[in-house]
Amino acid sequence: MTVRKAVILAAGFGTRFLPATKAVPKEMLPLLDRPVIQYIVEEALAAGLDQIIMVTSASKRAIEEHFDRSPELEDLLDKKGDAGRLDEVQRLWKMTEIAYVFQKERMGNGHAILMAQPFIGNEPFAVFFPDDVIFHDTPAIRQLIDQYERHAGTIVAVQEVPREEVVNYGVIEPEPMGERLYGVRRIIEKPSLEEAPSNLTTVGRFIVTPELLSVLQDTPPGRAGEIWLMDALDRLIAREPVYAYEYEGQRFDCGQPAGLLKASLFLAMRKPALRDELLSYLHAMQPER
Repeated sequence: MTVRKAVILAAGFGTRFLPATKAVPKEMLPLLDRPVIQYIVEEALAAGLDQIIMVTSASKRAIEEHFDRSPELEDLLDKKGDAGRLDEVQRLWKMTEIAYVFQKERMGNGHAILMAQPFIGNEPFAVFFPDDVIFHDTPAIRQLIDQYERHAGTIVAVQEVPREEVVNYGVIEPEPMGERLYGVRRIIEKPSLEEAPSNLTTVGRFIVTPELLSVLQDTPPGRAGEIWLMDALDRLIAREPVYAYEYEGQRFDCGQPAGLLKASLFLAMRKPALRDELLSYLHAMQPER
């Protein structure tokens, strides 16, 4: 079955960015010239996903407004003859329709996925964690879709990290199956160094079968009394094969201030109009030796 739907989880607080995120959703923080959430939606669309379900909260209306039409702004840009910016603003609401689901209580990312169930139906679907922004000519989620079409099973994006960093991630016990592809024997969320079965850790891109929804409904609350996707994926392994794919691309954790800054610099260095000015500024900042 073709993967058509994307569930984007955007209900969490952005406490690492306070006070900036007290009134502005962390997903709306700028990554160079557009908000983080726009990169996620654009990745989904570039991969051929045409139905976007955004799980958010009532305090994050700014996300919905960003992708909605703004007649007053469009009229202003039109009168100024600013065709370039007018086209960019109109592209936001023309590119797709987004269904919004409010997670009234923050009860974990697994619970957030269940909130989207009425829109998902009995189909495979993609899951995005917007903190993870990944750049590659082939969108990371497209790479997973290609693997799903070959193996017809849940696919988890993974990356190698230094051994000492595994305590910060979900970690898989892998069974090598081919280039970049693994069978998953189990998944452990934020294990100790002694518990970690590998240094292959999950990243916020998933293609999951509809069976996951059934598993999530039966998954008891875990850490902090919340329902977690990693716990459900580990339980799913007992019912059907789960795979991991070591995606290609440059990933930034934009849920961290340093990650957001690095991603902005990464993009700026690829824009000729900004690159030289940025390099000149950074050179001037270097202390004298």
